[in-house]
Amino acid sequence: MTRARVATEEDAEAIARIYNDGIADRVATFETEPRTPGDIARGLRERGPRWPTVVVERDGGVIAWASASEYRARPCYAGVAEFSVYVARDARGTGAGRTAMEALVRECEGRGMWKLLSRVFPENEASRKLLAKVGFREVGTYRR
Repeated sequence: MTRARVATEEDAEAIARIYNDGIADRVATFETEPRTPGDIARGLRERGPRWPTVVVERDGGVIAWASASEYRARPCYAGVAEFSVYVARDARGTGAGRTAMEALVRECEGRGMWKLLSRVFPENEASRKLLAKVGFREVGTYRR
C-alpha cells in the first residue's frame, strides 16, 4: 500500500538517502555535497509547520518526498512557495512522485498558499513530465 503523509524528523535518514541519490545523479539539483540525516532534521525544524515536507511510504519504507520552502521574503510573496520533489531510484516510474506532489499541493493549499513553483533542468524529462501530469506548466527557460 502506498500512502503520503507529512514528514517528521524520524524520516530524515530516508529523505537524506533519496536526496543524496538525486545529488549524485546530477539532473535534479545544483547541490554537490551530500546531506546527513542531521542536516535534513535541522531543515525540517527550521522550516517549521509553515513549509511542509511530505513523504510517500510503500510497504513501510519512504520512497519519495516533496517539500515547500519560502520563495521570497517580501510580504507580497507570502502565498508563494518553491518546491522540490525526489523519488528513490528503485521507485521511479511507479507513481510515487505524483503521490508526493499531490500531497504537497494539498498541504500547501491548506496553509493558504496559492502558487507553487520550481526550477527544473531542461534535461530532467522525468520531472518535467511528472509536473505536467499534476497540473504545472512551464513558463520559461533561464538562458545566459
